[in-house]
Amino acid sequence: MIVAVVRLSIYIHHSHSLKEKRAVIRKLVDRIQARFKLHVAEVGGQDTWQRAQLGFAVVGSESQVVESIADEVVRSMQSSVDGDVVSIDREVLRYGEEQFAPARSGNGAKYE
Repeated sequence: MIVAVVRLSIYIHHSHSLKEKRAVIRKLVDRIQARFKLHVAEVGGQDTWQRAQLGFAVVGSESQVVESIADEVVRSMQSSVDGDVVSIDREVLRYGEEQFAPARSGNGAKYE
């Protein structure tokens, strides 16, 4: 299992209130969720007027596909945000089959 986790920091120049910022973020999040069918959340900067951090994850079985989708989402966010993407943090996690081997409890029961 391959998981790409992405966090974007956004600066919204024209925002002078939380209400204005949230309108910009809501529009961007709705557009991305509709286009890519994935969930995007504001994960930081909730109490600031001009800064926000948005996060999302892509899960799949092939590294190239997962990373390609994450790249496409980032490009789309950069081109459609009403502000500037000032930083992008990205991590790709790989989970092997050995981590999902059946566990045994004290009574010998097998979990699958």
